[in-house]
Amino acid sequence: MTSETSEPASAPWVEAFDAALNRLVEARQLDPLAPRSEVIEAARGLLAAAGGLDALYARVSAIESAGVFDHSDWARPAILQPALAERSLRQAEAGITVIEALSEIRLLAVAMGDYFHPGISAERARNFLTQVMALNLDLLSGSMTEADRQRPEGLGGIVLALYRHLLERLGYESILDSLVDEVQRLLVQRPIQTDSIKQMINQIAHCLFDPAIETAGMDKAARLVRGLFGPTPGCREDPGLDVYGERLLAMDEAALTAEALAFASAMHETGLVSPYHPVLLRHLRGQWDHLIPAVLGLSLTGRDGLECYTQLVHTLIDEALHPETCQAVYGLAMVLERGTLFGPPVAAGLWRQLALPLSEQTSATLTAVFGTAHPPRVFLLAGVLSLLGQPLGVGQGNNPTCQSVIGVSMWAGNDADYLLQLVAWAARDDEVFMRFEGQQISSRGLPVGLAKQAPMDVDPVSLILVPHLDRIYVEMGRLCGPRGDDLHRWINPEMYGWWVGHGFRVVTSVETGRIDDHEGFLRDFYACYHPYYNGQLPVIHPQPAGIAVTDSAARLVGRHAITITRVALDANGQMRVYFFNPNNDSGQDWGQDIVCTIQGHGERHGEASLEFAEFASRLFVFHYDPLELGDGASVPETDVAHAVELARGSWAIAL
Repeated sequence: MTSETSEPASAPWVEAFDAALNRLVEARQLDPLAPRSEVIEAARGLLAAAGGLDALYARVSAIESAGVFDHSDWARPAILQPALAERSLRQAEAGITVIEALSEIRLLAVAMGDYFHPGISAERARNFLTQVMALNLDLLSGSMTEADRQRPEGLGGIVLALYRHLLERLGYESILDSLVDEVQRLLVQRPIQTDSIKQMINQIAHCLFDPAIETAGMDKAARLVRGLFGPTPGCREDPGLDVYGERLLAMDEAALTAEALAFASAMHETGLVSPYHPVLLRHLRGQWDHLIPAVLGLSLTGRDGLECYTQLVHTLIDEALHPETCQAVYGLAMVLERGTLFGPPVAAGLWRQLALPLSEQTSATLTAVFGTAHPPRVFLLAGVLSLLGQPLGVGQGNNPTCQSVIGVSMWAGNDADYLLQLVAWAARDDEVFMRFEGQQISSRGLPVGLAKQAPMDVDPVSLILVPHLDRIYVEMGRLCGPRGDDLHRWINPEMYGWWVGHGFRVVTSVETGRIDDHEGFLRDFYACYHPYYNGQLPVIHPQPAGIAVTDSAARLVGRHAITITRVALDANGQMRVYFFNPNNDSGQDWGQDIVCTIQGHGERHGEASLEFAEFASRLFVFHYDPLELGDGASVPETDVAHAVELARGSWAIAL
């Protein structure tokens, strides 16, 4: 690569950068940890100068050789994450933003074939950059947000210039393709919270209809936009809710049927619900009730539920389903499809929910998060439908409440009437009751739990219920006092339900914190959960477990609660553990080529899966039924050794 710059106006900045880079090379010969701050400051000036980006691009090899990225994550580009890069560019302090910009210029050179890096391929570098740009689509207009403009040292302008430079080299089409793929990947998991996904689709729509952007051939993007903003003939051009309502008045039964079928098809294909969908559903109520199964896309099972509980379903439609709560249409459809209403207490609990008076605190909290378009009880009722219909779609965001969220998910899927009782207590009484070893616990008056602030980026049910559960979980830990084992042994069965196994294994010693008989731990896990060694017993109820989460470099991030939902062979004959991860995205890279898959291996919506030994390598604690323990001695030594090796090469390296 040449070291010539095409812009003489930036020559002083180029000279300053070259001099700083040479001084770093000399300093590193004496001290490998010599600071790079002078180079970073010179690079900041060059990034802001005319022709500076081209000058830095021409110096990628020299920057790498000088060790500017050494002793940081940027030294290993294969482990970098687009979401973190976006924050480094837009929100971090100057030094972080500059080195992120230098890294992305380097990856651009790799992607264009102008520089070879042994740690990342050209294809992977291009994919990384397109994902970063997809996360910054608001810059497509060429304007900055107020937050960008207010950044010191011209950082907002630097990021905008870098983004334009990347766009010119890589093109808009690859960015939109990447964003569409990311949206589809998230939708496969069928999350309850879809606002951020809908915002991404809105960004895609702006690009598609911007005459300055070439989007010919973007069929995938157009289909995604159409599914949200115009999935039927009656709303194809996104006419607005009022206009669509007027059009419905003029439609005959054949036209309404066509609208219903088109809405249902789009909804079940993606899990997203168009705001136009409940407009049709509410129009059908009363005069066209026989078309409701079609607009919900119900199978025979769902239709049976609707026929058995017609009055309840119609009342739920009238009360809960509006354009502002449109996602609950999918929730109601899945409640019927899952046969949830065939549990008699569930129907009764939903009738109570319909008439439930909310406390002042609950009303204020719901209004603060979801607005005033409808009374707070409407948003909570819609949230209940979504949760009961999508038990594996609930997430905790960035809140440290995974223990509580897996409980919400388990109850929604396995004990729905109990969940409705908890919601009633929390929403009406600002109090939740549970028992721990015969002692009643009330959430009222308890200090805050693991979450020091109430979670706000969650669904309506979690918003109201999780703070109570979080406090109770911590209180159960306090009541345990000092005991000779991990406290989850006693807390989990009391917290979640009778189906949680009372047998318990933890991989480390409570006294020393060191790994204790890892091989025996793994053999017991195989004997409890692997069908070949447990007598072909399936996982009957979801079981809570704890994993050691690692990042894409296989470094320990921390312990995390998940639920094991089932163990089964995939289509390739590989035994896999399927599990629910309460984070909002289960497709995580845990390093060592261990990537949690969310589709393609028999996963149900909301599940992640791993090959059995890979999952076992990250397992920290698990529950089991001691009366149903299989034959651990028959587990092949190679399987156990492989799981131990993966653990020792990652989170357990120092234990």
